[in-house]
Amino acid sequence: MGERKSVTGFGLIIIGSEILDGRVRDRHFEIARRLLTDRNHLLHYSLVISDDPNLIREQLSWAMSRPEPFFCCGGIGATPDDYTRRCIAEAAGVPLEFHQEAAAILKKRFGRLATLHRLKMIEFPRGARLIPNSFNQVPGFSIANGYFLPGFPEMVEPMIAWVLDSYYQPGPERIHRHLVLPGAREADLVDLMEDFIVVHPLLSFSSLPKFVSGSWEVHLGISGPPLKVEEGIRYLAGKLQKAGQRFTDDQG
Repeated sequence: MGERKSVTGFGLIIIGSEILDGRVRDRHFEIARRLLTDRNHLLHYSLVISDDPNLIREQLSWAMSRPEPFFCCGGIGATPDDYTRRCIAEAAGVPLEFHQEAAAILKKRFGRLATLHRLKMIEFPRGARLIPNSFNQVPGFSIANGYFLPGFPEMVEPMIAWVLDSYYQPGPERIHRHLVLPGAREADLVDLMEDFIVVHPLLSFSSLPKFVSGSWEVHLGISGPPLKVEEGIRYLAGKLQKAGQRFTDDQG
């Protein structure tokens, strides 16, 4: 497979009208987020879209134009509402064709039951690479910067793990720290937050107000490399002390 790549993060597209209308509860997002976090990778975006060919094609074209790799879950079966294979072929500008290696896998798996209808599941865009499926042996595929998987969480989890461990190096260690400011208001902290972002541009910064025990508090979070985060926490704590703002340091 060659040398594993180093990337800044991944994207995730989940296809399924049944998720959007509440018939099914999504599990793909949590699975992907956990597997990426375990390997110190960031999730740059996550989309849930309906089984609409025009929308699928549009969002896949957008994802392919971006620099990070992405996972796409759902719509690669053989039923009339499975549009993903056709849409990604159109977005990539290549035809669909039966993948010979995948066909051999299905014929070995199903024998005489490997009907033409079932073989539609391995009609992939020309040039696609296989992603093994340890659950039922029906493979997914990859093309360009996209990895296309079934819409079944039980299958998706080992397939995402295989892609990450086969093609990508783990990301650099990251930690998260946040300061809790009881009684604070975000509007009073805007200048301080803007200053922090300018001084520490490589850190991920967030501000989250919460209503707790009848009053507001603000959680200021910092994520990034351990040494940079510790520097950022010290800088932020110093600014808050100078401003007379009470805070507690939550190490979690």
